[in-house]
Amino acid sequence: MKKLLTALAAAAALTSAVAAQAAETVTVAATAVPHAEILEFVKPALAKEGVDLKVKVFTDYVQPNVQVAEGRIDANFFQHQPYLDEFNASRGTQLVSIAGVHVEPFGAYSSKIKTLADLAQGAQVAIPNDATNGGRALLLLQKAGVIKLKDGASITATPKDVAENPKGIKFRELEAATLPRVLDQVDLALINTNYALEAGLNPTKDALAIEGSDSPYVNILVVREQDKNKDGLQKLAKALHTPELKAFINEKYKGAVVPAF
Repeated sequence: MKKLLTALAAAAALTSAVAAQAAETVTVAATAVPHAEILEFVKPALAKEGVDLKVKVFTDYVQPNVQVAEGRIDANFFQHQPYLDEFNASRGTQLVSIAGVHVEPFGAYSSKIKTLADLAQGAQVAIPNDATNGGRALLLLQKAGVIKLKDGASITATPKDVAENPKGIKFRELEAATLPRVLDQVDLALINTNYALEAGLNPTKDALAIEGSDSPYVNILVVREQDKNKDGLQKLAKALHTPELKAFINEKYKGAVVPAF
């Protein structure tokens, strides 16, 4: 009997070892909130599918794409399609989306005023300095009636495209990740929701202006073109489209992050 138990234990250990070896590792670059949190939520389900998900947190919007393009990381999860399109065009990369996951309504925040009507003449307004998010900020200010852009201005608009600026706003273009830290140094800051959440801001309560739920800027799972059909990445894409994840997003972020599937 003792020999039998020993043999069974050895067989079980061997089976576990084989299963561990068979698990496919998928490494994803993500910003901390909400992207890494969402990935951590789907991690147990992926483990049951034979995928060992590794989440690597980044604080910028450049390196996640660079490292995926260079094949050092399998995928990234932090950006929307307009940003990816601009990155591919400017860097000559061939990164593609394999899943649209959620929308983070972009917002305008201030520690000095309570409404946009309170903006003073010559107010300093900080916006992201990357091509698409800077344009997105300007489009939100236009929608709120603060400025008017030239006809045809789009997601790539810059302060040079401002046609009407009745309050003489002075724009400061800064790296997106730094905007929450300068909130007390400017009159208004246009901040991506992931960075707003990290800074303890509640977009649905603290934003003086915010995109609607119809925002076209869906955050996407991005991979190299040649990797898009890999089994582990397809399993990850599927895990990011489950009813369980939708319920998690709705419960945890309460409208600050909106499922897009």
